[in-house]
Amino acid sequence: MNQRKLLGQILVDAELVTEKALANALDEQRRTRQRLGDIFLGKGLVEEAQLTRCLAQQLGLRYLAPPLEPTDEALGRVQPDLARRTGVLPLGLEGRRLLVAMANPLDVEAVDDMRFQSGCHIEVVVSPPSEIARGILDAYGGELPELLLRLGRAARPRVSGEARMLEREARAAPIVRIVDHLLARAVKVRASDIHIESLGDGSRVRFRVDGQLGTTTELPPGTHRAAISRVKIMAGLDISERRRPQDGGFSFKRGGMALTVRVSTIPTRLGEKAVLRILDTGESPPDLTDLGLSDGDLARVRGLLGRHQGVILAAGPTGSGKTTSLSAIVRLLSDRDLNVITLEDPIEYRFAGVAQMEIDRRAGIGFPEGLRAILRQDPDVIMVGEIRDRETAEIAMSAAVTGHLVLSTIHTVDAPGAVVRLLEMGVPNFLVAGGLAGVLAQRLVRRICARCGGRRTDCPACTGGLRGRCGVFEVLTIDDEIRTAVAAGTSISALRSMARSNGMGSMGEDALRHVAEGTTTPHEAGRILSLSSGPEVACSACARAVPPGAVGCPGCGKARRSLCRCGEPLEGRWRYCPQCLRPTRSAA
Repeated sequence: MNQRKLLGQILVDAELVTEKALANALDEQRRTRQRLGDIFLGKGLVEEAQLTRCLAQQLGLRYLAPPLEPTDEALGRVQPDLARRTGVLPLGLEGRRLLVAMANPLDVEAVDDMRFQSGCHIEVVVSPPSEIARGILDAYGGELPELLLRLGRAARPRVSGEARMLEREARAAPIVRIVDHLLARAVKVRASDIHIESLGDGSRVRFRVDGQLGTTTELPPGTHRAAISRVKIMAGLDISERRRPQDGGFSFKRGGMALTVRVSTIPTRLGEKAVLRILDTGESPPDLTDLGLSDGDLARVRGLLGRHQGVILAAGPTGSGKTTSLSAIVRLLSDRDLNVITLEDPIEYRFAGVAQMEIDRRAGIGFPEGLRAILRQDPDVIMVGEIRDRETAEIAMSAAVTGHLVLSTIHTVDAPGAVVRLLEMGVPNFLVAGGLAGVLAQRLVRRICARCGGRRTDCPACTGGLRGRCGVFEVLTIDDEIRTAVAAGTSISALRSMARSNGMGSMGEDALRHVAEGTTTPHEAGRILSLSSGPEVACSACARAVPPGAVGCPGCGKARRSLCRCGEPLEGRWRYCPQCLRPTRSAA
């Protein structure tokens, strides 16, 4: 019985695989010449730690479970190039005995090289290869340039598109270690997303840090498909399918953090593109007071929560921090004697004492289905990840009308726009007027680095003097006046005017507050001011820019809209002013 058969039998005896699965794997091994363990890993039949433990049993070696903690004295006995090339992590030194963890304990040549280089007797232990790779990266520093050079030498044009060949290349040590390196680097620099995209000849890898997307490195020609395939294997996707989008994910640990990675791939003209979204599921949700709200806006939000019913929406584009704001509210409410249930896609924060449900479209659970199920669970507070359609919006508004507090997000430019967006979805006016309690519209600006104060003098903690982000807000409270206007189908310009007169500030004003407080820079605030100003039109008299919703030109005073003598903007079909009830020109 050969060693590979023995390893397979150990896996069977440990009840990790069946006899039939072993027979199929042995057949595939004869066809592909892959290692038996790699076949089991590729099919997801065993976990890496389980396979490594059985390999240690087969070879009669000691298995060392993570975390791997090498000593400086042991690391000094092995040169970084040898450790990286052979996949060896020196762990400890006792006299003339050097303890090392090896990804491939059968590499006799590597053991001889270490014995010669260190002058020590080598004692080998077996550990999961991914943990050894991370340990080498942490101990000896980045190896990306070396790996890229090696990949560049090995890269060659592929004449066959067979998935088997692609899978072998994706599992090759340099590709595996490069993807691991990119993940580790992304976590270190606090990146939220990794983009791997084809340039035709090679690949470009970009990280999104604090909302800004920048190029991190480029992979050499001929390696793009192998890198994408490695990501697909980790995410449980089909590497042979390159013509349609795919979604998946995987989990990994880094520096004591439990991280989840959501993977999305799409076909493009130059090849597949993969985007990896990194979520720290163990991260504690922020406190409501840490979001960056002004004292006035914070009081308005607390006032909305104090009503204990109605829909509260966080509004803004993708990546504006809406989920983080709602999570801060959930954290506040979870400390009370309330039944709080969330419906998310995906779950980003963990809350003690909160029932959290995740969207699973394969099981037929979307937002409408999940929300209906939650309403049968006697909830006090419901958080719905996003309102995407009329059905979800109507269920949420109906739940609010019947006495529930519902939290959700919506994609709009500003707070009044959220009201109009609901109406455009087809939600009846009376339901929006009766169910909506308020809207928290927001954007994110980068903070001035607390360590260097924005001076950028080789500060290791920041990028360009900026580190982290904080929110810029405007809070719309739906009072009786606005509720009546919504039920009557008022225009968005009238709604904005009404909201401002009732105390709602603008995101532009809030951005300037952050500048005055030294939280952010004028340049960062300028981005918010340009976004919140909206599209402008030219005055027909003087050609100067007129802000949206303005009743006249601020340059020459030419009126754009009819005004009542009391100052209320009038619409053409009105016969009387809604504020002072004076007759309009049409009535006259």
